[in-house]
Amino acid sequence: MQEFDNQGREKVETMEEAEARAELEAALRVPKPGDIVKGQVVRVSEDSIMVDVGYKSEGIIPLNELSHRPLRSAEEAGLKVGDEVQVVVLSVDAKGEGGLRISKRRADEQLAWAEIERKFEAGEVIEAEVTEAVKGGLVVDLGLRAFLPASQVDRGYVADLSKFVGQKIRVKIVELDPYKGRVILSRKQVLEAERTAARERFWATVQEGDVLEGNVKSITDFGAFIDLGGVDGLLHISEMSYGRIKHPSQVVKEGERIKVKVLRLDREKGKVSLGLKQVLPDPWDTVEQKYPEGAIVEGTVARLTTFGAFVELEPGVDGLIHISQMADRRINNPGEVVSIGDVVKVKVINVDAQNRRISLSLRAAVEELAAEAIAAQVATPYKDGIATEAAEETPTDAAEPGEAPSDAEPAPAEAGEAPAVAEEAPAEAGEAPTEPEEKTEE
Repeated sequence: MQEFDNQGREKVETMEEAEARAELEAALRVPKPGDIVKGQVVRVSEDSIMVDVGYKSEGIIPLNELSHRPLRSAEEAGLKVGDEVQVVVLSVDAKGEGGLRISKRRADEQLAWAEIERKFEAGEVIEAEVTEAVKGGLVVDLGLRAFLPASQVDRGYVADLSKFVGQKIRVKIVELDPYKGRVILSRKQVLEAERTAARERFWATVQEGDVLEGNVKSITDFGAFIDLGGVDGLLHISEMSYGRIKHPSQVVKEGERIKVKVLRLDREKGKVSLGLKQVLPDPWDTVEQKYPEGAIVEGTVARLTTFGAFVELEPGVDGLIHISQMADRRINNPGEVVSIGDVVKVKVINVDAQNRRISLSLRAAVEELAAEAIAAQVATPYKDGIATEAAEETPTDAAEPGEAPSDAEPAPAEAGEAPAVAEEAPAEAGEAPTEPEEKTEE
């Protein structure tokens, strides 16, 4: 309302006057239940928060009206003195004393509904936190309480829903009822849409020979399935390691993230063959240095054939002992000489790294090692000029010529003289010994 002075000129309101008028209007303004008003936190207690909303008295937010999340104390709401908040007026003291009961929770929900309705209409994906696992699903915080059914949590069955509590997940609103205050979500739809997009991207970009990262999805007796993001590839047991393995679980574990090489792509059937050993160092790259021709090395008999035995020198590197190189005699079966699991020393005859072949000889190794052992025995008494056991057996103090050794046997008696202790004469011919030997009974 315009005011004029005595001369009819418009009166200009001072700042002090404007502030005083605003205070008066606020004091006279009575909020109604359902109004959304702004206020400032003036006090935080254990079970409530007091807010100045510009009325003649502060409003009280009880503990159960602070948040849609369950709180044990008002401090958990995260509000402090001086913070600005929006609240809904629940009730005004009917006696005129000016007491206000207000709710932050309901204000948050009302403000959230408009944004939720917009995202629902647009089909947007929302990132939100899981706050609780309940019977039949999960509770998700969208600024209000939303429900994610168990059947919509993942693409498959989830046994333990509690592992999602505290996590932020991507969801889509599939059902909205403002009148009942119901919001139903789906994470499954988001995952399926993302997987479809990833699958299309995979087949459009990936080529044979590419090295990719993936998660071990499942393990079977013949290999493992690797999730490459939209597409599952097969990692066969034969492509896991250069060495021999009995089961894929010796190499990979479910959930493990690994690097693999794309060996084959079948775009028509949607199949992908993968290799793990192809991204690991190839032991055949260094066999010529590790196993030079002429060297005697140790290995384990891995398998037998009609023509020889294969010896594992290290995981992924096998050499062949041809049957003709197994013994210095003719044999009909390698099993006559070696068995699977035997640790043997063999001589390297030939190395063909390009074709991954190593020829070995057991016979040559045995002969060479035996010759070395004999040579060592012959040289041992004179090795380094030190006498050995054989030399030590020779008396060190030889008797002088004509001198009897100290420990020598007594000199034989002179002719015709009986020895001091005579041996018993043998029995006459034809006489039986006085104590014949007993024959051992068979």
